[in-house]
Amino acid sequence: MSLFNATLARDSIITLLVGLRLTVILTITCGAASLVLGMFVALGRRSRFVPLRLVLSGYVQLVRSTPLLIQLIYIYYALPFAGIRLGAFLSAFIGLTLNVSAYLSEVYRSGIEAVPRGQRDAAAALGMRPWVISARVVLPQAIRIVIPALGNYMVSLFKDTSLAAVITVQELLFKGQIIGARTYDYFTIYTVVFVLYFAVGYPAIRLVIYLEKRAKRGYAQRKRVMRQINDEAIGAGVQ
Repeated sequence: MSLFNATLARDSIITLLVGLRLTVILTITCGAASLVLGMFVALGRRSRFVPLRLVLSGYVQLVRSTPLLIQLIYIYYALPFAGIRLGAFLSAFIGLTLNVSAYLSEVYRSGIEAVPRGQRDAAAALGMRPWVISARVVLPQAIRIVIPALGNYMVSLFKDTSLAAVITVQELLFKGQIIGARTYDYFTIYTVVFVLYFAVGYPAIRLVIYLEKRAKRGYAQRKRVMRQINDEAIGAGVQ
């Protein structure tokens, strides 16, 4: 008797692919929402309105100081005792989005702070309003800086969706657990689950690496252009 049951793997692949589809859907929806919410949190934490800054800072620290697993369990199993009943998928969506948004807000913040202060001052000297400076000068550069980090968090989000199995979301891991409990062939089922995660996760990682290399080449090229402009300006001043 072989360790890997090819017949069981073939018979189970459709069910597992259905779970994988839900995993991808959860990743895309939570990822898109987190990218937007994380930006608002990052900007809100830089606001001059102190209460807003304190609330958002507290939210970020709360999320970063507690495990994602307990956050999902709390939303799905604890909140009903307070009269807040949410479905499994909605609970997973809210929990994952709130968790990832807190971390992405820190990524955005670091990107914003990496933009040289002189560019803000120059834009202000041209008479631009603060919101125009943020929208046209700071944010476009900050987003380009943090693209590799954002990509890494999206890959991590894809893997973290497996935790949603704890709150009965029928994603890939949950489907594998059900089949494994029915057939008792955990080696075969979890091997297939492992391969399916790798089949999606590895290309995503390669894409992130590619984007990171492109970003580095872009920064190097921009530095060369700026150096050339400065040299030409110095040369023109000497003449």
